[in-house]
Amino acid sequence: MIEIRHLTKKFGDLTVLDDISLTIRDGEIYGIIGQSGAGKSTLLRCINGLERYDAGSILVDGQEVSALSTSSLHGLQKQMGMIFQNFNLLSRLNVFDNVALPMRFAGLNPRKPEHRRRILDLIDLVGLSDKLKSRPRELSGGQKQRVAIARALVLQPKILLCDEATSALDPSITQGILNLLTTIRNEMNITVIVVTHQMEVVTHICERVSFLKDSRLIQEGRPEELFVIPNDDFRAFLGKTDDALPKTGRNIRIFFTENTVESPLISTMARELGIDFSICRADMTDFRGQVMGSLVLNVREQDAGVVLDYLNKAHYIARED
Repeated sequence: MIEIRHLTKKFGDLTVLDDISLTIRDGEIYGIIGQSGAGKSTLLRCINGLERYDAGSILVDGQEVSALSTSSLHGLQKQMGMIFQNFNLLSRLNVFDNVALPMRFAGLNPRKPEHRRRILDLIDLVGLSDKLKSRPRELSGGQKQRVAIARALVLQPKILLCDEATSALDPSITQGILNLLTTIRNEMNITVIVVTHQMEVVTHICERVSFLKDSRLIQEGRPEELFVIPNDDFRAFLGKTDDALPKTGRNIRIFFTENTVESPLISTMARELGIDFSICRADMTDFRGQVMGSLVLNVREQDAGVVLDYLNKAHYIARED
């Protein structure tokens, strides 16, 4: 478990992390999102000890990161694999040797049978058993990232840190990497922390997420809690506006959560109320296999009260937009 309490980090007079508090549970996939400059990558580097912080606390498995000696910090960092946007593979090494590199740095012999077996198993896990002797220049972007993932896992870490790991990849390749990260978490019981600005990453694999803005933690929760009924800051981050909604009549937004999404609301309401309305916007998102979101109806002025009363009695969350 990672516990962060009142974390503050400055670069000179610039505060990049301001009183951040959050908890990341063992074995979960946790997302950190926000605009560029919000402090996401700095937070990740504070967790693994690459950046010192000015105030507050980071506990990793009960160890205060800032209090560790150099040798103890190196030991903790071995428990944290890290993958980056630009892969960071060595062009002169083939796939096997790139994956084996952390072992060499740790003083382990990759040719030792149990170590070689671990490397080959990881290369198989990421789907590159036929690329053992290939150099990075012979691989696609997605394949390079798979090598980087295998390399990050070779020392059997407890935590995998992903810093914009899919930002340089095409959408179809990104989907494969996200599926791979979920498989790794499930098979290796590893904690995965994902820094990203890609919303499909958050909705597809993250079980909880923190939203940072201007160096502060604005909101934390399950992705569906942030996305389905976003606050004003998160709506602005997503770039959602209501400029295209009708200017006549009344616009009513209905939120479909995990408890209401499968109900045949629209057809039932139209039949029971005998009211005409138009559907003028739908924002639906797939959250780890379950589709949730919101729908905007436009109704006549005189019908708005009846529709809102119906939705309230049916236990739907709704508001006028």
